[in-house]
Amino acid sequence: MTIRVRAPATTANVGPGFDCAGVALELWNEVEVSDGGGDTDLDHLGVRAFALLAPTDGMLFRWVDRIPRERGLGSSAAVIALGLVAAAAALGGAPAPEELLAVGLELEGHADNLAPALAGGVCLTVGGRIARVADDVPGVPIALVPDATVSTTEARAALPATVPHTDAAFSVGRASLLGAALATGSADLFAASLEDRLHEPYRALHAPLLESVRAELPEQALGVTLSGSGPTVIVWARAGSWEACARELASRFPDERVLPLRVARSGAAVVQR
Repeated sequence: MTIRVRAPATTANVGPGFDCAGVALELWNEVEVSDGGGDTDLDHLGVRAFALLAPTDGMLFRWVDRIPRERGLGSSAAVIALGLVAAAAALGGAPAPEELLAVGLELEGHADNLAPALAGGVCLTVGGRIARVADDVPGVPIALVPDATVSTTEARAALPATVPHTDAAFSVGRASLLGAALATGSADLFAASLEDRLHEPYRALHAPLLESVRAELPEQALGVTLSGSGPTVIVWARAGSWEACARELASRFPDERVLPLRVARSGAAVVQR
C-alpha cells in the first residue's frame, strides 16, 4: 500500500476575521505513506495526527515540506491535515472536513488554520462548524516572508485580555465588510475591510513588515494583513496588477521572500493510492 497526500498552506485571520477566517493557498506540503516498517518518529506532528485515526505500526512516512515553518502560513495545520487524510485513506474512508477538524483540533488548536487546510477555498469557522464561503478572494495574495520566525504561543501571549469598546466595534464593522466582500467578490469592499484592532496592533512588534507595508501600500494593492500570528504578511494585490505589486515588494524588501500565490480551491486530498 502506498498513499500520497498533499495539503495547502493557509493564511488565517485575514485582518478582522480573528480566530475565524482562513484562506487556503497554493503552496503544498506532501506525505507518502507506505508499508515498509523501519523506525517511525512517533513525535512527528503528522504521525501523531495519523495515529488519532489509524495505527502507525509498520508504516513508513516520507514528508515533503514546502511551507515555511513558524512564519504564519499554517505549516503545522498542513502537516496535521496530511496525517488525518492519509489515515482516513488507509482505513478506506473519506470523512468530511468537519469530522477531521473535530479530531485534529486536539493537536492544532486553531480551527481557522486547520479548516481551510482540510476544505480548501475561503472558510469561516465557528464552534467547530466550517462554512466554506468562497472559492477565491477578490485579490491576489502575495506573501512577504521574512527569515525571522515567531512562536504562535509567544504571539498569542502579546494579546491583551480586554480591548476598548471602540476597538471592538471597529473590528466588528470591518469583519462584517469582510464577509460581504467574500460573499459578493467585491474588491472595493475587500479593500475597505482589511484593518483590525483586536490582534494586529499587538502582534506588530513581532511582525514589523505589517506596518512597513501598510505605511506605504503599493499602488496596485488592496491592503495588507498579518498572516496568522506572523511574521509573514499577505499583500492583497488587484487581480490585473499583481505582477507589478510583486516587483515593487521585491525591490523594497530585498531580504524577504516574495511569494505570489493563488487561493487553493481544494484542501488536503489523496493524490495517489
